[in-house]
Amino acid sequence: MVGVVPVIGVLALQGDVREHLAAVTACGARAVAVRRPSELDAVDAIVLPGGESTTMSRLLTTFELLDPLRERIASGMPTYGSCAGMILLARDVLDGRPDQEQLGGLDVVVRRNAFGRQVDSFETDLDVDGVPGAPVRAVFIRAPWVESAGDGVEVLATVPERTVAGRGTGAAAGRIVAVRQGSVLATAFHPELTGDHRVHAAFCAMVAGSTAAA
Repeated sequence: MVGVVPVIGVLALQGDVREHLAAVTACGARAVAVRRPSELDAVDAIVLPGGESTTMSRLLTTFELLDPLRERIASGMPTYGSCAGMILLARDVLDGRPDQEQLGGLDVVVRRNAFGRQVDSFETDLDVDGVPGAPVRAVFIRAPWVESAGDGVEVLATVPERTVAGRGTGAAAGRIVAVRQGSVLATAFHPELTGDHRVHAAFCAMVAGSTAAA
């Protein structure tokens, strides 16, 4: 129906919840916090925020959201994950806890904390396919990267050889840090922290296309 505003949930168990809610709202969608299965049932799409992936995994089980969320993602619900969200969406995780639960949705293998510790956080400019205009300022905080991606995964961005400060990115250069597979989008970086809403706008466009098709 023309004029219907999609409802986009933000998983609100831990992490950058408030920042994602603000970014989604700025893009013209209705943003709501999701903590319960009934709240998940009421949304058209979901954002999995940055935070601590093992903690989020445990809380998904505690709040009885793990299986319902898996089922919604598998059924094609548009989903966006940043940093920890990317880890949760991956098929396999390297350097993760053996008891960590995965939501699936992306045929990728990610390496947890691939860029190092908190003190190794950095910013750089990325060309992201599907995001028009100038390069995106990407903030990496204990971020993962994609070690390998299946044939159905579209690579949207990789790490350049130097940061905006001119520092070499070393072994990170060329690593995959943004991907899309069907209705699932993920970034290793945190666009919710920069005030640049273009990544969220791209996701909202995906959601609008999905709801219009439905």
